[in-house]
Amino acid sequence: MRALLLINPKATSTNRRTRDVLIRALGAAVDLTVEQTGYRGHATLLAGTARAKGFDVVAVLGGDGTINEVVNGMAGQDGDRPALIVIPGGSANVFARALGLPNDPVEATGAVLEAIREDRRRMVGLGLATWEDGDFAPDDPLTPPGSRYFTFSAGMGYDAEVVRAVEGLRGAGYKASPSRYVHTALRHYLMTDRHHPALRLELPHRPPVEGVFMAIVSNTRPWTWLGDRPVNPTPWAAFNTGLDMLGLRRLGPVAMFNVIRQIVGDRVGLPRGGHLVHVHDEKEFTLTARRPVAFQLDGDYLGERERVSFRSVPSALQVLV
Repeated sequence: MRALLLINPKATSTNRRTRDVLIRALGAAVDLTVEQTGYRGHATLLAGTARAKGFDVVAVLGGDGTINEVVNGMAGQDGDRPALIVIPGGSANVFARALGLPNDPVEATGAVLEAIREDRRRMVGLGLATWEDGDFAPDDPLTPPGSRYFTFSAGMGYDAEVVRAVEGLRGAGYKASPSRYVHTALRHYLMTDRHHPALRLELPHRPPVEGVFMAIVSNTRPWTWLGDRPVNPTPWAAFNTGLDMLGLRRLGPVAMFNVIRQIVGDRVGLPRGGHLVHVHDEKEFTLTARRPVAFQLDGDYLGERERVSFRSVPSALQVLV
């Protein structure tokens, strides 16, 4: 089995020694070629050439952003594609943990080696976001008009504003961490517009829903993690169903507290509240905005948008897990 391993050398939770150990372990099991990513979008370009170069597997060691780049390099190809191996190396590692992998990269490598020996594979669905308008994130080769796959979530509104703020901090040299996201969310809550909702939900088979402040679109659960505690705004979302969404039509302190109380931790039922908008197992829907609204995808800020369409793509990717 020929495998291409793509490594983000700036991954949050790994260091050079850990990476060397993982490379030796994988190299003992497969015919391994290693490439390091050097800039935003590099992993997409490298993964996109994997099939042409005869690789059977593309492995990625990095956070959710690097994994998203690799998936976008693979998922759009026609015909047989290499399988994907994921080794978590970021701060949250939502996609890897949703697949059932340990959060520790060394333990995850052990699980991956077991999957290789037993040839354990599963098909997972992806989400696809498509847009045409808005300002694009600077120097982002993945963003200008078109579409992009996502593995676990996308969002418009307040959550994307928080992602934008954290990316700004990372650009200033701060590391991303669950505590940094929480502190940034609390600070930014005082600055976001909590009085003039901009979003409108359009579904093919029901009347549109107006007055949405924030929309979380999910391809699986959980949406993210606070340390070891999952955050589940859409607890019915799964890789083998369509897309789910939770929309908030109020952002006041009481409404936000009630939502947070219901979605943090292991939950089964949907969060309840008259101001909440639920979508479950949908093939497609669209969010439009009265003004440009912040947009994020798999925790990656993609500029401001006025219209984004979301579509479920079943069995889009084969994963060794």
